[in-house]
Amino acid sequence: MHVHILGICGTFMGSLAILAREQGFTVTGSDQKVYPPMSTQLEAQGIGLMEGYDPKHLSPEPDLVVIGNAMSRGNTAVEYVLNKGLPYTSGPEFFARHILNNKWVLAVAGTHGKTTTSSMLAWILEYAGLKPGFLIGGVPGNFNISARKGDTPFFVVEADEYDTAFFDKRSKFVHYHPRTLVIHNLEFDHADIFDSLAAIQKQFHHLVRTVPSKGRIITPVANTAIDEVLGMGCWSEVEYLGSQWKTTLKEADGSAFNIWCDGKASGTVQWGHCGNHNVANALAAIAAARHVGVLPQTACEALCQFQGVKRRMELVADVNGVHIYDDFAHHPTAIATTLQGLRAKVGDSPIRLVIEPRSNTMRMGVHQKALAEATHLASEVIWFRPQGLNWSLDDVCKANDVPAKVMDSTETIINYLQTTVDSGEHVVIMSNGGFEGIHQRLVKALTTANRIEIV
Repeated sequence: MHVHILGICGTFMGSLAILAREQGFTVTGSDQKVYPPMSTQLEAQGIGLMEGYDPKHLSPEPDLVVIGNAMSRGNTAVEYVLNKGLPYTSGPEFFARHILNNKWVLAVAGTHGKTTTSSMLAWILEYAGLKPGFLIGGVPGNFNISARKGDTPFFVVEADEYDTAFFDKRSKFVHYHPRTLVIHNLEFDHADIFDSLAAIQKQFHHLVRTVPSKGRIITPVANTAIDEVLGMGCWSEVEYLGSQWKTTLKEADGSAFNIWCDGKASGTVQWGHCGNHNVANALAAIAAARHVGVLPQTACEALCQFQGVKRRMELVADVNGVHIYDDFAHHPTAIATTLQGLRAKVGDSPIRLVIEPRSNTMRMGVHQKALAEATHLASEVIWFRPQGLNWSLDDVCKANDVPAKVMDSTETIINYLQTTVDSGEHVVIMSNGGFEGIHQRLVKALTTANRIEIV
């Protein structure tokens, strides 16, 4: 069966293409931005890639066209599919029907922490010998791939609340039908498709409705937004993080902590990660793994070897004592919790924060009043002003209680940092996009022949 994927180089669709290829489908795809690393990863799997959305890409006609949620009416390939009457479906629907069929799905949902917790959970199951399949919106260091079919019925999926396709405005996760569901947290986000938190809660309740009565939902205790979702109706067992499951810190920065289950000491995690958010991620992953039979002690042993996720506080380089990090945070809560974790780890060492307000919600200015408070633990904040931003970053700077600047180009940012950073400082670059390759450009600018150590 020949499947052609429109929008194949997106994180979800590219991973789906790999899974489809593993499943035995002939896979081709089109995208307007065909470039590494996704393009090279797909080509290595024998997947044919085509630049742009020329209808000629659909000749000879595939058996099925899978349409990504970045595609909209007016796209030349989409119009061709509709006018010719070609069979088509969405990525999540194809995923559910052809990959998740007859699987024990372990889904991780929520506004924050999905990628990291999914990566932790997949690694715990792997360590325990369960050889799971997974599809994650990032690249876990323990696997170095974002998706695989797996060798057992267990499948871990990052369950995103973004919409499915131009013809299916439900959240993607309603297609996955999990037996084990983590709902981490719930805040207003994706303002481009949701009008309110209540609209997001409605989608989460649609997800809750798909969990079987013999399934399990794992969620924080006393989270008002999630409690309201469950209050709409819940037919599954619920385990609460912070009640049945607890942690106690051995190190204040979260680099070591104990796990407690039903009042009993159940294991210790000591690892190279930091922050209360990662401790919470770990607790959720451990609880989810127990639902498929992995003992908490085994899960803790696995997490001691957890290698993190690319672009989640990833240490890109150490240039003469200047530590440069790449982080995906693009919401005030994620910015604040990530910064809190690093501050707890490095103490009074200077932290420079460079932020690109790139996500649709950030560009719309929905959270602008929360940004100054979210960054107050930094030593300095540099805000990148992209073209077309219709709200004032200068107002955010005025509200900052730490030094803050607005800069209009990545070149200006690099030149400024190059002349001002000193050994012992930490530079954290936050964006949910490529940010014009600023990370490696900064490394290059700071590098001399005798003082670079790439880590």
